[in-house]
Amino acid sequence: MTKTADTQARIGMRLRRAYSRAELVVDAIVHILGLVVAVAAGSILLTLALLQTAPEAFPALVVYVATLVVVLGVSLAFNLWPNSPAKSFLARLDQAAIFLFIAGSYTPFLAVLGHTPSGVVMMSLVWGASLVGVALKLIVPERFGRVAILLYLAIGWSGVLVFQSLGQALPSSTLWLLLAGGVTYSAGIIFHLWEKLKFQNALWHVFVVAGASLHLWAVIDCMVIARL
Repeated sequence: MTKTADTQARIGMRLRRAYSRAELVVDAIVHILGLVVAVAAGSILLTLALLQTAPEAFPALVVYVATLVVVLGVSLAFNLWPNSPAKSFLARLDQAAIFLFIAGSYTPFLAVLGHTPSGVVMMSLVWGASLVGVALKLIVPERFGRVAILLYLAIGWSGVLVFQSLGQALPSSTLWLLLAGGVTYSAGIIFHLWEKLKFQNALWHVFVVAGASLHLWAVIDCMVIARL
């Protein structure tokens, strides 16, 4: 086993085929477009929420936008970085950031539920499970592997446990956007696992950016549009 392969194995990175230059360029474009949307729309969301529609939810929105920008930025760095010890470290950060982003995505919607029992329990559950996932990815990634995908899905769809409460607190349009985003993320996993497909990684990230955009619009719909 080469030194690079050994390093990848030790941190739990699955060996992947080398991506072509075209695949890397397309993947970078997808990430950059996602970051542009996240920063631009996120800035508008934070400004309008703070000054007009939802100042009480501003801290939750800051957490959400920050985790969105971080997950896209770290993913861009990891996927474009050449094989090296730094890439191994970025792999840990990339997978850990996904857990933070899932929890961050839930935060604005659970904040709407406030201090209700369902809101408190779900906020604790989502953030607790996500922080455990972060710790596992940073400390013992070699023992985690693809099980992380199941945990991502479990945390991501855990909102069905309080769907009735969310349905009463959120606009119907927000709920449909949330469901559409969840389905988009889940469908994208097919391309994440289909490693022999040309442009597989870029396609996976197209679904990630699309799902994130739908959830971003759901937050805007809930925190800004519905309150104007």
